[in-house]
Amino acid sequence: MTNILLTGASRGIGAAIAARLSGEGMSLVATSSADGDLADPETPARLWASALDRLDGQIDILINNAGIFEANPLESADWTANWNRTMQVNLSASAELCRAAVLHWQARGSGGRIVSIASRAAHRGDSPAHWHYAASKGGMVSMTKTIARAYAGQGIYAFAICPGFTMTGMAEDYLASRGGDKLLADIPLGRVAMPDEVAEMAAFCALKAPPSMTGAVLDVNGASYVR
Repeated sequence: MTNILLTGASRGIGAAIAARLSGEGMSLVATSSADGDLADPETPARLWASALDRLDGQIDILINNAGIFEANPLESADWTANWNRTMQVNLSASAELCRAAVLHWQARGSGGRIVSIASRAAHRGDSPAHWHYAASKGGMVSMTKTIARAYAGQGIYAFAICPGFTMTGMAEDYLASRGGDKLLADIPLGRVAMPDEVAEMAAFCALKAPPSMTGAVLDVNGASYVR
């Protein structure tokens, strides 16, 4: 039985990933904000320990999906605090979980897989009110590449997926605030991605991607940004 820890599973992409993996007969611990606030630096360790307990001491796959997308205008009096909150939730918490996973697999000598849901913003940036979001997702991509290069020989593989606009609550709010038609005109496909499309890619990376793919950063943005 393959044991999986998934964060940010309450809605959108995370809920779609949970649904997709439930059809594979996996043992899945799907966490959400109800299980702990990732803005609290103590939460990642608690989540990991709780998941290990629920999965009989073994986690084979970590999927980092939890994240926030909050505006932070330059003139905000709380700009630095908002920056730090986004970096903690989107990047630092994921890093703590990745660290726990790598140490767990090294101790077991078993290998494992990490799939991190980053963003198109990691490559092309984001709006002037979202420096922190783009930076956090860029860091996630760089972290994925570093893990892949460092531990491939130990059977530890890492992948990142970079969605563009996806039909989640966060994206809907952003589309409305920026003028949906104008943004859609920038997507050659003519529509935003659907959560189940991202979930299909996450499942592939978690379960079927060949080891030689480790370090891959996969785009799902309707050709709105191509590299």
